[in-house]
Amino acid sequence: MSTTPARVGIIGCGNISAIYLENGKVFRAFDIVAVADIEMERAHARAAEYGIPKACSVEELLADPAIEIVINLTIPAAHAEVAMAAVKAGKSVYNEKPLAISREDGRELLRLAREQGVRVGCAPDTFLGGGLQPCRKLIDEGWIGRPIAATAFMMSHGPESWHPNPYFFFQPGAGPMFDMGPYYLTALIMLIGPVRRVTGSAQITFPERTITNQWNYGDTIPVNTATHVAGVLDFVGGAVGTIITSFDVWSANLPRIEIYGTEGSLSVPDPNTFDGPVRVRRGGASEWKEVPLSHGFAKNSRGLGVADMASALRSGRAHRASGELAFHVLDLMHAFHDASREGRHIEIQSTCDRPAALPLGLGDRDID
Repeated sequence: MSTTPARVGIIGCGNISAIYLENGKVFRAFDIVAVADIEMERAHARAAEYGIPKACSVEELLADPAIEIVINLTIPAAHAEVAMAAVKAGKSVYNEKPLAISREDGRELLRLAREQGVRVGCAPDTFLGGGLQPCRKLIDEGWIGRPIAATAFMMSHGPESWHPNPYFFFQPGAGPMFDMGPYYLTALIMLIGPVRRVTGSAQITFPERTITNQWNYGDTIPVNTATHVAGVLDFVGGAVGTIITSFDVWSANLPRIEIYGTEGSLSVPDPNTFDGPVRVRRGGASEWKEVPLSHGFAKNSRGLGVADMASALRSGRAHRASGELAFHVLDLMHAFHDASREGRHIEIQSTCDRPAALPLGLGDRDID
């Protein structure tokens, strides 16, 4: 097996690119050799800031035969178009979440990748981190028995107070479910498995949002997607899940994720982080017990999914933050909205393998 790092290019030099560029210096499985953006000054600024050899146009990056993987950090509305262009150029692609806005685009992206013999990966990769992998280990080892139910809650009042460009959060392809739901749904699938049926309710609570950040204070945003989404999930394995994602709630005391089993309960850390705490309360116990973290990658390790995919390219194994997993999440997010609009349960047509658990004993630079 070759241990030569995969050569990687980034398309999209906005806010999220900073952590990928920073962590690109840490992981041994890949080297970031080029950055591109439709605004060339942003690409040049990121290249200078992080010592990247090449800043170029999107077209130049895609035409570079040395680049094996494209990290696609464009806005959600551009995810499918950019990813398909990368795949057609013979490159594997790793998208920021969501995989695409529409099911049709997500399905076509995976079809093209199979045709071209390249891979599709997708954020989030937080499920590979030091907080969530111990939860997987506890479930697999039977600490709470057979999972029978789960709850997941992401309650906030939206990003208009802190994000420098919050407009897209309130348009189709975003909202709390498409923006934050991937963290929660990916974690649930990793912990419990795929989903066979959902129902849900969704609404726009405030038809207009006022920006209170320092950059665009006082501007207003028309809201064109649901900002409060509640869903029920029937997992293939028999467990029943409840999820709420909201940009309409000022404060709440709800947990992030809890898994309930036949022998006890598991408190799962924030799936938008890589850290703990992890807590267990077994049947008959008088209190929750915090469990020491057993895995690495407990700091902000975004890019871990890219490292896993790059390593898998060399070894031939399956990568964990896969396009199939991301498509199943995309399918579920649409299904909650479909169920609300149509007033029924939605049978889920997609599925995916439960991604393999990470082994113990890895350092913070190597995924294999």
